Amino acid sequence: MRGFRLFRMPALLLALTALSACSVSATPGGATAGSSQKAEGPITIGFSQATQQSPFYVQLREGAEAAAKKAGATLYFADAGGDVTKQNNDIQDLVTRQVDILLINPVDPQGVQPSLAAAKAAGVPVVTVDRPVPEGAVTHVGRDNKAMGKLVGERLSQKLGAAGGTVIEIRGDAGGAVARDRSAGFHEAVAANPKIKIVEGPYSDYIRSKAVTAMQDLLQVHPDVAAVYAHNDDMALGALKVLKENGKDKVLVTGVDGLMEAVKQMAGGDQYVATALNDPISLGAKAVETVLKVKKGDKVEPSVDAGTALIDQENAAKYSGTSEFAQELK
Repeated sequence: MRGFRLFRMPALLLALTALSACSVSATPGGATAGSSQKAEGPITIGFSQATQQSPFYVQLREGAEAAAKKAGATLYFADAGGDVTKQNNDIQDLVTRQVDILLINPVDPQGVQPSLAAAKAAGVPVVTVDRPVPEGAVTHVGRDNKAMGKLVGERLSQKLGAAGGTVIEIRGDAGGAVARDRSAGFHEAVAANPKIKIVEGPYSDYIRSKAVTAMQDLLQVHPDVAAVYAHNDDMALGALKVLKENGKDKVLVTGVDGLMEAVKQMAGGDQYVATALNDPISLGAKAVETVLKVKKGDKVEPSVDAGTALIDQENAAKYSGTSEFAQELK
C-alpha cells in the first residue's frame, strides 16, 4: 500500500476529529484540506470505506484518490475497519467537515442508515460504491455481482461435467448485497447440473486468513470435495493453500475479482479454473467520475454498471500483467 500525506488543518477541524475518534486523511487536488467551501472552489469529497483489510479495497481507495486528484478535487478518506459504528461516526465527521458530497462503501447497508439520514438532513448527497444501500443514495456505482457469480458458475459446471460433485462455497459478508448476488448467480448457473451439490461455508468477510480457517474445518467434514467457489479471489487463494497442503491437487478452485495472483495461477496450472473481472482501480475512478457528475447536477442513472468479463484458463495469459488486479482488455 502506498503512503498517504496528511495535510495541515485548522485547530477547529483537528478538535472535531479528536472528538469523533475518527481517522480521516485528506488527498488534496488543488486545495488544502482546510480550505473554505466556495461554489467556484474545488469540490470536496468525503469517502467512507468499509475496510482496508483486502487488496481490492486498498486498490479501490487508490483509484478514487487518483481520480479525485486528477479532477482537482479534495478527497477526505476514512477507513471503518469493518465496524459499522465507526463508519457511522466517520460519516458524521465528514458531514461536519462540510464536504460537498459523500462516497460510501458501506460495512452494513442497513447499519449506515442513521448517518445517511444525517447526510440528507445536512443537504449532502450520497453515492455508494461496490456495495449498495436500500435507500438514501442518489446512485450506486458497481458491477453486476450476480452476473459475475453466473459467469464463474457456468465455467465451473462445464469443468465438472456430468460427474458433478460437492462444491464448497466460501461466502463474503453476512447480509451484504455483493455476497448475496455472487451466491445467487453461481447457484443459478449450476442448478442445471443435478450432480452438483453446494455446501455453503461460513462468511469469511472476503479475508484470506479467515478463508484458510474455514477451509481447514470444511475439509474435515467434506474430504470428497470436488471444487471450491469463493466470493473473492483472496478467499479462494486461502482455500487453495489448504487444499495443496492436504494433497488435494485435483480439487478445482474459482473466485471473483480478477486478483492477479489468481490470474497467474490459471495461466500456469490446472487447479484454479476461473474468476470474474472486477478492476478496483477503474471502479474507484468511475465512482469519483459519477460523484462529480452528481455534484454538477448532471443526470445519472440510479445504478452505474462498470462491467465485467470471465477470466479462465483459456484467456488468463492475455490478462496477466504487473497490476494487482486484471484490467479490461483494450
